Amino acid sequence: MIDFLFSQYKEVSTQNIILEFIAFVFGLVSVFYAKKRNVLVYPTGLVATIISVYLLYKANYFGDMTMNFYYSIMSIYGWIIWSNTSENKVVSISKINFKEKIIGIILFLLTLVFTYLIYQFFEYEIELLNYIDILTSGIFFTAMWYMAKKKIENWTLWIIGDIITVPLYAYRGLGMLALQYLIFTIIAIYAYKEWKKNLVN
Repeated sequence: MIDFLFSQYKEVSTQNIILEFIAFVFGLVSVFYAKKRNVLVYPTGLVATIISVYLLYKANYFGDMTMNFYYSIMSIYGWIIWSNTSENKVVSISKINFKEKIIGIILFLLTLVFTYLIYQFFEYEIELLNYIDILTSGIFFTAMWYMAKKKIENWTLWIIGDIITVPLYAYRGLGMLALQYLIFTIIAIYAYKEWKKNLVN
């Protein structure tokens, strides 16, 4: 197990290992804060996503790179919304309505197209794993938008995306990231249960 998690780092520069470890830690901290509905989910998440954009670009994982770039933008957006403590504007946990469901579907489909075009832009040969990467990008993009709106469905999407991503990263030999997304899955399940207790119908 230890060899699986760390053998792929034998030829990786010390700088990249340190950066990946920092992203790993801040990513876990961010999801923990999301579970607690704490605004610190966003600044901690920004650290993880900005570092991930750099590392994934170097690794030629353009779908994942685009996903993390989007996370960075949505983290700023969500940070602003969650920081608004005005009595009339504070965002409560709720379910998506019909309009938000349609927007989510459109966002998902646009993300699929956009991520595919990113691969085309970098002239990267698209294989099965890349199509799975494109699919999870759409799921995660939509989940991030719902999270910013404090919609409970965001956790359902995170769970689905995480379950797909764990074996994907494991197959790629990215043991540390596979472990991270396994932990994300567990936290997301507990987060869904906790948010449900505070759901405004």
